[in-house]
Amino acid sequence: MTLLVTGGTGFVMSVLTRQWLESDSAARAVVLDASEMDAPAKRYFAPVADRLSVIVADVTRPDTWRTALASHNISHVVHGATVTPISRGTAREARKEPEAENPGRIVEVNLMGTVALLDWARSISGLRRFIYVSSGAVYKHHGPDRPGEPLPEDGYVMPRTLYGVSKLASELITERYGELFGLSTTSVRLASVYGTMDRPTASRTFRHGPNKVAHMAVEGLKRVRVNTLDAVGDYIHAEDVARAIISLLSVATVRYSAYNIAGGRTTRLGDLIAWAGEKCPEFRAEITADEDADIVQDPTRVDGMWGAYDIARIGAETGWRPRPLKEAFQAYMDWIAKEGKL
Repeated sequence: MTLLVTGGTGFVMSVLTRQWLESDSAARAVVLDASEMDAPAKRYFAPVADRLSVIVADVTRPDTWRTALASHNISHVVHGATVTPISRGTAREARKEPEAENPGRIVEVNLMGTVALLDWARSISGLRRFIYVSSGAVYKHHGPDRPGEPLPEDGYVMPRTLYGVSKLASELITERYGELFGLSTTSVRLASVYGTMDRPTASRTFRHGPNKVAHMAVEGLKRVRVNTLDAVGDYIHAEDVARAIISLLSVATVRYSAYNIAGGRTTRLGDLIAWAGEKCPEFRAEITADEDADIVQDPTRVDGMWGAYDIARIGAETGWRPRPLKEAFQAYMDWIAKEGKL
């Protein structure tokens, strides 16, 4: 079996690619990415490099990659190539609007890149499954109707950013291509992902709470300045995301057009800092004004896309469950300590 992963030298997709190769000694993978592998990616893929092929090309330009893919017997596709124009976490960054810098490119890559790949996929005989990697950014800022419940896949969709709009449009296009051309397709909506291989790349510069807290603690800093301890997120480790996607690649059929992949519950920023302090005992939080904080979050954002996501659907379909967040977060700290700053 050969898996094609677009965006596969970046963050989450690199973890997926390696887990796919490690899950079966006969499996192969092809990565299509606009960027060359950086040094961390080369180190990360070294144990499986003999079964990995990399094509450096722009997903929006099929003429640069269709011929190269023809020599590979692709059986599965995970389309994760995207532009993620999010840059926040400090007061200075929060004042920026990264989508305003190049809005056309966001739509071109996130939407027309999907169309280009689907047009190629419908011509491939024997393709078993096409998974589109979407985001919780497709959801409203509020919901569900009964407070405290996790957000289900059905309903509550109303993206407010170009990123979210392009993700939702690509979900719908993926579903329609599946109907028109008999492809087995589905989309996965990721919550707030952190973990292995999370680093600044050309298409993603966002560093959220778990990333900053883990790095600062491991690097030996004594404090992290935050504006609140009560902000929450539904955080999920990249390795758990990879297991979830592979579970959907492996089942005989997928019954739904979209699946949440998340922790299934919210976690306070204060909890992350406390767990970091268990491994680095001198590490602590200091509450400061927004302008002085290393991490700025809004404690009023507790539901909708900011809250917990319902993961019952993927659990029932595949049996997948995420690790407990404390266990996963502290494992991430161990990985940072081993690999060094990326």
